[in-house]
Amino acid sequence: MNKKILSGSFWLSFGSIVSRILGVVYLIPWLIMLGSYHNQLNAQALFNSSYTPYALFLSVGTAGLPSVIAREVSQLNSQNRYKDSLYITKLGLIIMLVMGLACGILLYATAPIIAKNSPVDSVASATISIRVLVPAVIILPSMSMVRGWFQGNNDMKPYGISQLWEQFARILFILLATLLVIEVFHHNYVIAVYFSVFGACVGAIASHLYLFAYLRKQWGHYKQLLESSEERALNNVTRSLLNLWYASIPFVLLGSFITVTQLVDQLLFKQVLINFNHLTSSYVSYIYTIFSANPSKITTVIISLATAVSETSLPLLAGLKFENKNRQESIKKLLLENYRLLLFVLLPVVALGVFAASPIYTVLFSHDSLGAYYLVENIVQSLLAGLVMNSLTLLLALNMNKLAVIYMVWGIVFKVILQVPMTMFMNADGAILSTDISFLIVIWLSYHKLNKTYSIRLTSLLPIVVTNEIYVVILFIYQLLIGNHFNHLGRVGSLIYLAIFGLVFLGLYILIANLMGISQDIFGKKIGYRYYRYKHYE
Repeated sequence: MNKKILSGSFWLSFGSIVSRILGVVYLIPWLIMLGSYHNQLNAQALFNSSYTPYALFLSVGTAGLPSVIAREVSQLNSQNRYKDSLYITKLGLIIMLVMGLACGILLYATAPIIAKNSPVDSVASATISIRVLVPAVIILPSMSMVRGWFQGNNDMKPYGISQLWEQFARILFILLATLLVIEVFHHNYVIAVYFSVFGACVGAIASHLYLFAYLRKQWGHYKQLLESSEERALNNVTRSLLNLWYASIPFVLLGSFITVTQLVDQLLFKQVLINFNHLTSSYVSYIYTIFSANPSKITTVIISLATAVSETSLPLLAGLKFENKNRQESIKKLLLENYRLLLFVLLPVVALGVFAASPIYTVLFSHDSLGAYYLVENIVQSLLAGLVMNSLTLLLALNMNKLAVIYMVWGIVFKVILQVPMTMFMNADGAILSTDISFLIVIWLSYHKLNKTYSIRLTSLLPIVVTNEIYVVILFIYQLLIGNHFNHLGRVGSLIYLAIFGLVFLGLYILIANLMGISQDIFGKKIGYRYYRYKHYE
């Protein structure tokens, strides 16, 4: 396995996954402070209705440029053109500052329209909540640009650690603000939500400060590279800016693809169920919370695994264009390593999540059988979402931009077409299934193109698939005989159960992977073994 993929995936996974786990765990004290289950559901609906459009505007605000910069910097560095890579990064930073300001203004202006069509109890509260996120939209794009520069230099550590700083600062602010609002000043949960969404801005500032400090510490190394670099060849500022913008379009769509599907749910779900199925607004808000708002907090952790692997592969694949004579075979090898690592990590995590959905939902929110049912559907969907993000990122890394855009557009079109009829007849199940179908279409198109272009034999993935099939069968038997008895525990009991369940079955997966030889194929050694013989792929 390519050491850069393993190292990069580790740092991206460490920062991304730990930060997302923290983003899930903090919900326990936060929701408890909000009071009754009714307050918790309404707060979650309000919070999520704010964050979905925020995420979309943030994707547009960054314009995909951090990923573009990562690819461009990697390619330029491979030619010893470090001065050009720094120059183009500075141009990108200027663009990010302008785009962040423009998207912040646009989000502020459209907040009432988004709030009116969202499944929330109060349009006025939702409008304010969305507008509170404007400062974060302005600040975050420039911070993402700095991350993209480090990614292009194959230095994933600051990328991952900055995510932790961002999340630590955000969570600390949310919990302290909520404590003061609820317990000290005795305001209602709506005010607490306003402060909670503003935590995104606090986190962005913390991440900015860390990245600046890290860059200052490492500047000696980068200064040496600049001194040995070829002279700058990029001088036409206007042309360079236009090229960057043009190259960023596919990355904009990639960054916003999953968010767009969620926004379709947010804007059409309420309209369909109220106008066609004649359900009450409060019931629709409840259903939306348990099928979309709550599960999304958990599924982002799973999707981040795929994102870590794919974002690490992006600069490595882009760099092969210039530095490797036997490019076709090198790409084929990297793609196979990407597939192996992705499936090795993603499949067991999804399996564990599915069979532990009920206690997970109880610990984070409250015991709700319907909520646990929708969580299972969303966890399965997160597997598809992870495969979508990985396949599209690979296409973009290999300069198949036009195809990637076409596939994403097809996915969005199918989501919009299927949304109304499937929601009418199947309610929340229909909304989830329409997203599944759109993801499957994109997955099939993307991987089919990659495998056909680089003559990839997928038979090498069979051992990983078989290993996970054995693992799922064991989990199913356990759940049938024992696990179901633990689905009705309280919050503390469920937390203890999850800790034991997770450790035991994680250890079991590692054991099976070692016995099947999967660990050796991917990492060159058996997991947990100190001494090993490194094994190269033929």
